[in-house]
Amino acid sequence: MKRRGFLQAATLGAAAGVVASPAIAQSNPEIRWRLTSGFPKSLDTLFGGGELLAKYVSEATDGKFQIQPFAAGEIVGTPQAADAVGNGTVEMAHTCSYYYVGKDPAFAIGTNLPFGMNSRQTNAWLYHGNGNELLNEFYAKYNLFALPAGNTGAQMGGWFRKEIKTVQDLAGLKMRIAGLAGQIMAKLGVVPQQIAGGDLYPSLERGTIDAAEWVAPYDDEKLGLNKVAPYYYYPGFWEGGPAIHFFINREKWQALPKAYQAAIIAAAGYANVDTQAKYDARNPAALRSLIGAGAQLRPFSQEIMEASFKAANEIYDELSASNPNFKKLYDSYKAFRGEEYLWFQVAEYAYDNFMIRARARG
Repeated sequence: MKRRGFLQAATLGAAAGVVASPAIAQSNPEIRWRLTSGFPKSLDTLFGGGELLAKYVSEATDGKFQIQPFAAGEIVGTPQAADAVGNGTVEMAHTCSYYYVGKDPAFAIGTNLPFGMNSRQTNAWLYHGNGNELLNEFYAKYNLFALPAGNTGAQMGGWFRKEIKTVQDLAGLKMRIAGLAGQIMAKLGVVPQQIAGGDLYPSLERGTIDAAEWVAPYDDEKLGLNKVAPYYYYPGFWEGGPAIHFFINREKWQALPKAYQAAIIAAAGYANVDTQAKYDARNPAALRSLIGAGAQLRPFSQEIMEASFKAANEIYDELSASNPNFKKLYDSYKAFRGEEYLWFQVAEYAYDNFMIRARARG
């Protein structure tokens, strides 16, 4: 009788376990993906976005969907990441769209345009202004599907080996600068260079380049750029709110179970918020540290800002006239930006300006 009772209890327990098991564990397959990052592991805030996605997708799927992040260069370099996803070498990339403007200038709009929207406005356009839908129409030409995956907030203007006071001081300056910003700066005499983050220090140290922009104090201090270029300029007008994206092979995305797609969308959304939160929390202390170590903080002159703004609008007009992909995206982006700044002027900027003055008074 004891043996019969034990068997009955065991059978009931097993049945209860089946009922209690997550539905996703019963119905969905085991999948293993590789994600190539556009960033080195040393830049933990940027590289960490891919790690966050992998962690939460795994937990949401009871470990059935595993995504393994690889640092830039471990599988392919940053410049090859979009192609690697499109042709199926890897399933995903965590990178910046504007790295691929050589394919089509429209790739720049996926990240940010010089004198474009700030991070909140960019997210508003992407999520609720039809921005990401329009981008994915464009990315489909390259077999890519994209989700917002982070933002740095407004960036710094970069590190310079000498002071820059006028537009003439930019003539012949070799500067690491990505995306359409390089074309804009070229109009002012700069010789733009496309160099990966991990190569900036030795390039500045050897004098291969005269200046380099990267992100903001937290990352810039990690790269040690203040040790080889003392002048730290602001603002990075070319990146007022640059978005990072997860690029996913479009066919692989469409083949995923809906539950797995939902897990990626949710995890990407978390990474999008967390990335900027980390920067906002870490940049103040890093800026103090850099200045304490001798960095010379400088604003770009009004002359340089005005000349850059004029050059940017000239390039956007030229591209809109010659590139239908760019025009379709830019028309949407520009219209949304106009409305956003009208609103921000009423509330956000009035509040921020008051708080800046109040803080100055102590």
